[in-house]
Amino acid sequence: MSGHPADKIDLRMIGGTWSSYSLKYKIWFVKKCFEAANHQKDEKDKRKSIDQLWKELRQAQKKNEKAEHRIIGLSFETRPDFINPKEVEEMRKLGATKIELGVQSIYEDVLKLNKRGHGIEETIKATEMLRNAGFKIAYQIMLNLPGSNPKKDIEMFKELFSNENLKPDYLKIYPCALVKEAPLYEIYLKKQYKPYTEKELIETIKEIKKLIPRYVRIERIIRDIPSPLIIEGGAKTSNIRQMIDIDMKKEGWQCQCIRCREIKDMTKENVILFRDDYNASNGKEIFLSFEDKNRKHLYSLLRLRIKNNDAVIRELHVYGQAASISKKNSSIQHKGLGIKMINEAEKIVKNESKIKELKIISGVGVRDYYRSKLDYKLKNGYMVKFF
Repeated sequence: MSGHPADKIDLRMIGGTWSSYSLKYKIWFVKKCFEAANHQKDEKDKRKSIDQLWKELRQAQKKNEKAEHRIIGLSFETRPDFINPKEVEEMRKLGATKIELGVQSIYEDVLKLNKRGHGIEETIKATEMLRNAGFKIAYQIMLNLPGSNPKKDIEMFKELFSNENLKPDYLKIYPCALVKEAPLYEIYLKKQYKPYTEKELIETIKEIKKLIPRYVRIERIIRDIPSPLIIEGGAKTSNIRQMIDIDMKKEGWQCQCIRCREIKDMTKENVILFRDDYNASNGKEIFLSFEDKNRKHLYSLLRLRIKNNDAVIRELHVYGQAASISKKNSSIQHKGLGIKMINEAEKIVKNESKIKELKIISGVGVRDYYRSKLDYKLKNGYMVKFF
């Protein structure tokens, strides 16, 4: 656990399209995860009905609210064209709080050439459905795809954050890596595809990082390729992010993304509450953050969405060394920043709308915090307070 306490578990389902699995398997798998965190064991549950599995999952989730090891976040990887109202509802019942969409590109010609099987319209619809449900939204974007080029890739990121139908919260930037096992290799041999050089890739990503808004976190800049596969072209260097960080310092500029600004350790700085508003997916997004006066160090953040008669907190995060649930320590966490941000969000909803309730999309293991510290109640999978 790299020195972190193991009582807070942020669980991520990776490897393929989660939404493509059968419902029974999905319920069973997530139930087993909660039971493992609860130190429960059931060897016969594969033979149970879907209704029985749902019932036992709810029981495991209820137990996990006060367990020694709590699942505080749950994310799924899926494709935009698999998202529909039923899928969104199921993911909430499973306890999901964040969805990673395999967007890859926002250009129709690139998507068609690379046989993605969906277009930009599916991404737009999926983004709005997920945002309305309160999920944090991550886009997986791939550079150097056939049909693109460095200039076009940079323009794509300009569009990502100027187009109100998009504007993800998180990004994973995956440069295309050429391996012999992929169909793309045959196109490469015919000289119909040219991978970026390392210099082209680094310069492209640097220009992209200059475009990232303060409300976005770049989670990853390169994808790990399994060792049996040999990269024939494209991204071969695994520490590209580190190389770019060195260049940024030499060139005297800083990426504004959350990861580049989030505080790592406790400091004595005075923090100020900032508010940034923007429109996205036919609603209003309010990004609250505690930062130093120069906005170089980010201590905590909150994402509040207001649309029509609905208000939902999509994320609350306090940075710094992960603090144990019950033990006191010198971490920034457990210092009251989270409660202050929730209180501010409540004031905004009360004073700037006629909405009479505020929802929080809470990880199962965090429900007790909102219940005991802030007087929220569980309703339809959300923690809710009525005004």
